[in-house]
Amino acid sequence: MTDNAFKINFQVGENIVAVLLMRGMGAAYGTAKSGVGVASMGVMRPELVMKSIVPVVMAGVLGIYGLIIAVIISTGINPKAKSYYLFDGYAHLSSGLSCGLAGLSAGMAIGIVGDAGVRANAQQPKLFVGMILILIFAEALALYGLIVGIILSSRAGQSRAD
Repeated sequence: MTDNAFKINFQVGENIVAVLLMRGMGAAYGTAKSGVGVASMGVMRPELVMKSIVPVVMAGVLGIYGLIIAVIISTGINPKAKSYYLFDGYAHLSSGLSCGLAGLSAGMAIGIVGDAGVRANAQQPKLFVGMILILIFAEALALYGLIVGIILSSRAGQSRAD
């Protein structure tokens, strides 16, 4: 492997690790925080446990968004290419960071809302729809990051005149 090929692979690997690490951290935090709320609520109202799993599932989906961007970034390079343009590297980096940071923030929001929401739902079941709406808006943050990440990643390769 040439020195240039090593740099290309390292740069792409950094970008993929960035998106997966941040998305994974968001998903883990959201799952853990919501799971604590579900476990606490299950002591008071065990019949509502299955209904209260929604925040845990929504937090788990965040990791899948990161995997999508990681695949897009990794397929966006040509291993036989002699060079990897700086523009392409920054496009992939910004794609990974925008998707990853959006996933991290969405995971934190889902975790906090999920924890408080399922506990409140145990005391007042009418709050369930409101909790779901808030969770949907928190998940929308992750979707926005995914869309921006796809757009930025698609810009890679357009810097050179072919």
